[in-house]
Amino acid sequence: MELKTLLRTRAWIATLTALVFVLGPTLPGLADNANSKGTGEKSAKTIGTNNEAGETRSADPYYFEVLERWKQSGATTQHSGSITIPGSQLAAKSGNADITVGAYNGKNGIMIWNAQGNEWIEYELAVENGGLYQIELAYHPFVDSKHRKPIAWNVSLDGSNPFLESKSVQLFRHWKDKLPARKDDNGDEIRPMAEDISGWITDSFRDLGGAYEDPLLWYLTPGKHKIRLAGSDPVAIESISFKAPVETQNYKTVRSGLPSDAPPVYAGPIVIEAEQVQWKNDSSIPLTYDNDIASVPYVRGKITYNTIDGQRWSTGNQEVSWSFEVPETGYYKIGMRAQQSFLSNRSSFRSITVNGKVPFSELKAYRFLYASGWKGITLGDEEGKPYEFYLQKGTNTISMRVTQAPLKAVIIELEKSIAELKKLAADLKALTGGVDDKDRTWNMEKDLPGFLEEMTGLGDNLDAVRIRLETVNGRPDAVSQGIVTIVQDIQSLLKDKNEIPYEAGRFVTLQGKVGDLIKQLSSQPLQLDRLFVVPVGQDFPRMEATFTQKIQGAFVNFFYSFMPKEDLNKIQDDVLNVWVLRGRDYVNLLQDLANESFTPQTGIKVKVNLLPDAGLLVLMNAAGIAPDVALGLSQDLPFEYALRNGIYDLKQFPDFDTIYQRFAPGSWTPFYYNGGYFGMPETQTFQMMYYRKDILQNMGLNLPDTWDELYKMLPVLQQNGMNITPVGHIPFFLQNGADYFAEDGSKTTLGSEKGFDSFKKWTDLYNKYAVDRSLSSFYQHFRDGTIPLGIADLGMYIELTVAAPELNGWWGVAPIPGVRQDDGTVARWMGGGMQSSAIFKQTKKPQESWEFLKWWTSPEVQERYGTDLETLNGVSFRWNTSNIDAFVKLPWKDDDLKAIMEQWRWFREIPNVPGSYFMERELQNAWNRTVVDGINYRTSLETAIVDIDREIQRKMQEFHFIDTNGQVLKSLQLPRITKPWEGVDKYVKK
Repeated sequence: MELKTLLRTRAWIATLTALVFVLGPTLPGLADNANSKGTGEKSAKTIGTNNEAGETRSADPYYFEVLERWKQSGATTQHSGSITIPGSQLAAKSGNADITVGAYNGKNGIMIWNAQGNEWIEYELAVENGGLYQIELAYHPFVDSKHRKPIAWNVSLDGSNPFLESKSVQLFRHWKDKLPARKDDNGDEIRPMAEDISGWITDSFRDLGGAYEDPLLWYLTPGKHKIRLAGSDPVAIESISFKAPVETQNYKTVRSGLPSDAPPVYAGPIVIEAEQVQWKNDSSIPLTYDNDIASVPYVRGKITYNTIDGQRWSTGNQEVSWSFEVPETGYYKIGMRAQQSFLSNRSSFRSITVNGKVPFSELKAYRFLYASGWKGITLGDEEGKPYEFYLQKGTNTISMRVTQAPLKAVIIELEKSIAELKKLAADLKALTGGVDDKDRTWNMEKDLPGFLEEMTGLGDNLDAVRIRLETVNGRPDAVSQGIVTIVQDIQSLLKDKNEIPYEAGRFVTLQGKVGDLIKQLSSQPLQLDRLFVVPVGQDFPRMEATFTQKIQGAFVNFFYSFMPKEDLNKIQDDVLNVWVLRGRDYVNLLQDLANESFTPQTGIKVKVNLLPDAGLLVLMNAAGIAPDVALGLSQDLPFEYALRNGIYDLKQFPDFDTIYQRFAPGSWTPFYYNGGYFGMPETQTFQMMYYRKDILQNMGLNLPDTWDELYKMLPVLQQNGMNITPVGHIPFFLQNGADYFAEDGSKTTLGSEKGFDSFKKWTDLYNKYAVDRSLSSFYQHFRDGTIPLGIADLGMYIELTVAAPELNGWWGVAPIPGVRQDDGTVARWMGGGMQSSAIFKQTKKPQESWEFLKWWTSPEVQERYGTDLETLNGVSFRWNTSNIDAFVKLPWKDDDLKAIMEQWRWFREIPNVPGSYFMERELQNAWNRTVVDGINYRTSLETAIVDIDREIQRKMQEFHFIDTNGQVLKSLQLPRITKPWEGVDKYVKK
């Protein structure tokens, strides 16, 4: 009983401590200048407690919650207020804001905001008629190669964010694909690149996630107000307007108000090819090839980009617009040939506008039901009666925007379920002290009163969410079935209620399952081939293939499936053969660049082929069929080929030392073998420290520069129910001066005193400092604030940028913590992972291959390739080139780039030796023995060392580096990287 009392006391203390932090200083407005006025005006609390164990969550309310409160307090849209402020009429700006006023693209008196970092501007408005206002902006994005992403702003009103979604308002660009598409040597079309055609655009502020049918509303009471726009994206602003929203009536009301005496239209159907857009607001909404015989255009056996890619047109507010000519004024109906079969039994939703407005409320979130294959869909009511659209003669437009509005309530309830699961897990941890004692018996009803009731309530709530989802979706689907599984898991735990303390890990697993369901719901795919505008009274053209056509198409596609686009067996002697272990878009872009630049410069013709699987490279090389150059290889593959004399030593080329300087010395180490370098870095990622600015500032915590500083932070975080991510072994070993292998490569050096000390520091992070051993999703925990600090690679950067817009400006990246040295510097050695390129030994063109690699890894080519790739596919395809001179020219935020540059200085990968693949597995086994099983760290590591050395010696003997007695016959002479890379100095100060 004393233990139970102690644990409950600990939980009570944790709650009290959390409240102290909650009531502490709050974060100032985003990007406030430290010396500007109004720094203390903002009061956006981001940390709050909601359970005894100090569980935390974001306190920012959702828009729909705030809007409901406003309406209950009397706020209305029924007012005549309308305010327009010229863009040049600023009331205030941050000290670092680069603002000029002048002419811009045909208009005068424009506010030109050349934002470079986190900046803000403010407008002041006097409101006479209080009520709910819609904000509309007339703007022009900067159009150049450096600026391609949407304009992202944190919008605050009178010093604070009224709702969560106001932190992530985006204004989009307009893009258009360059058609007709070019063709490659096989006669296949190359996916066209989109070009930025943005001009002056007028649009309303919306939530970035597309979670609401209408633009966001803001409550303005009579009097003066200030609106602040904070961000880092340059833009020209003509005006900002505040006006009452126009209510959209239902179809019946709208139809009754249209002309009743309009004469019938006698004209043929208007056919719009979906791929021929007027504009799209996201360059990464690509065209795609569909081989259904009824898709237009269709060319047998050839890739033809004839549809809008449904899988990539599926998130946020992605919008596509088409224009068409109407021959006569009158009533028309609209249909489309569409495919909505990507997610089994899942409906997708689109907001449909005609001539810039939603005609009636039924089109705010029109549902496209799941159906297998292509279907002809007519916009109509639930009875199947087509809607009638009154269109004027001349040019008209139709636009379709992705929306998640019908699912928003379901997503919010699932997010609340994750918070509840975290609370239950925290309660269990407070009860057990984090110790899994199998010899202890529990009585949950007495030991943790209310816990079982909360679990039961959670299961009931999830079941109610499932019913609601099936109503919105129109049928059960994979997500609703996933909820059923989670409810069953909860019920199975409740069956053996006193065994629950031994199953604490299942609560983490359940959080991951719910998070995955939320991610699934955010996808709203829909593929389009054609749109049809047909006079009312006439029939639509056939929108689906006939049975005969389907049989014919199946036969044709089956026949052409035996005709591969790349025949890797046919090595052409008159060209340089390059194989690329990446997707087709990567291959096509590289072929284009080679044709445009490399061949004219050198006279060397290049044939770039898609390599679908690295295993084929091994098999074909064994058969005597190999390329001249291979790209996109894993960082360990060149070493494995070098061992077997299958790859070219790049150090043999006389200008190798010059090319060596392009990359960090630590990025070359995996490619080193027997005195040479057998691969070249292409792309690399970095382990960076991610942190929530709002939470750390709210708690009065500074970013840790060293591990000792981090250790001092951990109790404060943990007392508030927070923690950091698990961390791998590399920083602990490299930063503390421990090497992984002996210089001759014959054994591991983990058994040195520095090795044992590093291993202890690594395991102490979990045993002594109580960092969680595993994490279901850093992204999800980072978003909700329970993991406000952690280490991850640049993939996390892209994920947060793309999928967590509500955190815009509230998170940052920094170099990872390090170990302070005697000279005062902080060593931050860390790897990250790379992709590489290599020249194969069988090549008859070694010099030409080397010229190609020099061209390919040059700053100019890498920058161009990365720019084109991101334009074509979006930010999620950011090209993390290993060439630092190209890397800095990609569209990184200035502050983030500086942090990455500092970490790049300390980039260092582990070298390879024969049998080194065994080390990672045995180190993980040693960690499990020490952290999970409680075995002494030294004993555990010694066991691993024996197994690692045994495998290394076996492989060293196989490749004749040691004899049967273990005597070294020849040394690998592994390179030692002891100093940070000076190549970073020109981009960041030491």
